[in-house]
Amino acid sequence: MAQVKAHEVDGWLARPQPNTPVVLIYGPDRGLVSERARRFAEKAGVPLDDPFSVVKLDASDLDKEPGRLLDEANTLPMFAGKRLLWVRNAGGQKTLADDVKALCAAPPGDTTVLIEAGDLKKGVGLRAAVEAGKAAMALPCYNDDQRSVEAVIDDELRKAGASIEPEARALLRRNLGGDRMATRAEVAKLALYTLGRERITVDDVRALTGDVSAISVDEAVDAVLEGNLAAFDAAFARQALGASQAYAVLSALQRQVQALQLIRAAMERDGGNAASAVASARPPVFFSRRKLIEQALARWTSRSLARILERLQETVLQTRQRPDLAVASAHKALTEIAVSAARANGVR
Repeated sequence: MAQVKAHEVDGWLARPQPNTPVVLIYGPDRGLVSERARRFAEKAGVPLDDPFSVVKLDASDLDKEPGRLLDEANTLPMFAGKRLLWVRNAGGQKTLADDVKALCAAPPGDTTVLIEAGDLKKGVGLRAAVEAGKAAMALPCYNDDQRSVEAVIDDELRKAGASIEPEARALLRRNLGGDRMATRAEVAKLALYTLGRERITVDDVRALTGDVSAISVDEAVDAVLEGNLAAFDAAFARQALGASQAYAVLSALQRQVQALQLIRAAMERDGGNAASAVASARPPVFFSRRKLIEQALARWTSRSLARILERLQETVLQTRQRPDLAVASAHKALTEIAVSAARANGVR
């Protein structure tokens, strides 16, 4: 199969395989797709500012003109030894998929075809055509994990000659990761904002960076734990624009409840209080959330946390069985948990 795993993409781009005339870079992280496409283009052996060497095309235009991609790919270069066809905004266009399949079967001699696409289903259309091609490569781009976010932070701060306090880094990392381009822009903006300072502080991060990936998720989870129904409704409404976003809140709360279970079990085993349990928790609880976690631990026993986790697991199953009802199912379950917290707080 002409593909690599997500964690192998950067290694492949560092040393692209020769004789790979068709390269598809795809995935839900459009910023990462764009960044990696640029990296590949820079190694394609053509001057990127030369309009005779680089032809940029939009997938929607190619879909309206069957055969155009084949004609462009097989056009002999007049003023350069190589050409790069750079196709953007690819997706489910059938004509484009058919043309790419033909190119994979009969690769062009002096032309490299680079395609940027969104998230593509396995075994379907464009992705299937490239993965089945012997002279092609499919490179997936998924949302950055924490290790990737750390690498972007280090890269941008190194270029700016800046350093950052550990707690500021932790807060910055928590606010990033939804999209590579947005992540890089946020870190570069922070470095520019603090230009000339000895170190970037927590206050700098709070003042300048928004949460690129998950602030609505965190706000929704925290509101549920607090029993703040109004805040939960507001955060969930911003986040739940579709089934996957509703699932993100459920998943985040599941992880939080599991963490609470571990700390609560230590409390009950050692006979300590919530404050001491949170202070000794590993991994450590972020300083700004300690009071919230202490209150949740004082409110819920191990048994009640187990019931909450069971309710969340049932709801996750419901969202997968009925994606059309995912938002409603998630909202109902999360509201029930928030109401339970509010009652425990004495709120009616």
